[in-house]
Amino acid sequence: MALTVTLVSAEEEVWHGEATLVVAKTVEGEIGFMGGHEPVLAILAEGQVRITQADGTRVTASADDGFLSMEGDVLTIVAGHAALSS
Repeated sequence: MALTVTLVSAEEEVWHGEATLVVAKTVEGEIGFMGGHEPVLAILAEGQVRITQADGTRVTASADDGFLSMEGDVLTIVAGHAALSS
């Protein structure tokens, strides 16, 4: 079951797409999301967001100063600063 993921910063949409797994760092520790995950609202900690797409391709971004919200199979990550890693 895939997730619809949106990662935005204060300036722009950084990444949007379908993923099978997303791992993000919160103030309470790392948390992983897959399809069917329970609803969550958490505060982001400075760190990486790791996204695994359906085809196995991995996308990594740095993000901080924000929150994430999981509802249904939709994960939204809102960060003050976010950028894709090279």
